[in-house]
Amino acid sequence: MNHSFDLAAAPGHLIRRAHQISVAIFNDHLAAVDVTPVQFAILNALQDTPGVDQITLAKRVAFDPATSGSVIGRLETKGWIERRADDVDRRRKLLVLTPQGLQALTGMTAAVAAIQTEIVSPLEPDEQAQFMHLLRRLVAGHEAS
Repeated sequence: MNHSFDLAAAPGHLIRRAHQISVAIFNDHLAAVDVTPVQFAILNALQDTPGVDQITLAKRVAFDPATSGSVIGRLETKGWIERRADDVDRRRKLLVLTPQGLQALTGMTAAVAAIQTEIVSPLEPDEQAQFMHLLRRLVAGHEAS
């Protein structure tokens, strides 16, 4: 008799479910702002490194450079980022936060911190620390390969 694959014991399935839960919690908290986790990551990265090009920005937030164009376009439409020509190479476009983008980012930062706490809230504090340690190792190990 064949038995089905045990998804409850599959890391890939559990990581996918954890991601779904994470995005749902994010959306619950920030639905009024109409921002996605990837958009927040891009805004946050631009605050840390203003004047970066799209490909470099996509790498910083671990997002596909081809898909990042549409995300950046939506942020540009909201008036939160703008493209500026590079002083050295006028064909190269650099991305910066607008004052409205900085204000939006500042307004959502506390909510995003609360979201992170809620995501791991089913775990005890020592389990949260262990989980984060192992998650960082898992990601770093795959990024190094």
